[in-house]
Amino acid sequence: MNKLDDTDIKLLRLLQEDATMSNKQLAYALHKSIPAIHERVRKLKAGGYIKKIIAILDRHKVGIGLISFSQVFLKAHTAEVLNDFEKEVSKFPEVMECYQMAGSYDFMLRIATRDMEAYHIFLRHKLAVLPQVNTVQTYFVLSETKSETKFPI
Repeated sequence: MNKLDDTDIKLLRLLQEDATMSNKQLAYALHKSIPAIHERVRKLKAGGYIKKIIAILDRHKVGIGLISFSQVFLKAHTAEVLNDFEKEVSKFPEVMECYQMAGSYDFMLRIATRDMEAYHIFLRHKLAVLPQVNTVQTYFVLSETKSETKFPI
């Protein structure tokens, strides 16, 4: 699948909004047959446009009371150091997102923990002890105005 047509884009928008929609519901919304929608979804998955289907949880109901963003400064910038850091930080369930950044720091992490004590344990016993890490600066979320998972396609 090389290029998305209008139906593919509409289908992706619907699935981003509610991935639990059945092929029948999608077909009705897009004025297409159920087999045609089934085949399009299959091709979008095979083509890597749909990476996975997930449930987005209410973090408070599952005990995640603290979201933080940490700027990580590494000791060196060799390919080995960068790769090793990415490999190790990817193992931590508290790290929700990890981005290598251009600018004054090397990586930005979005971290989800139960509370400040859990963050402190994460920092002291996981993140700060990685041999690649020089400095960590963390900012704690006070309130969340917008949190979106949909891409504007």
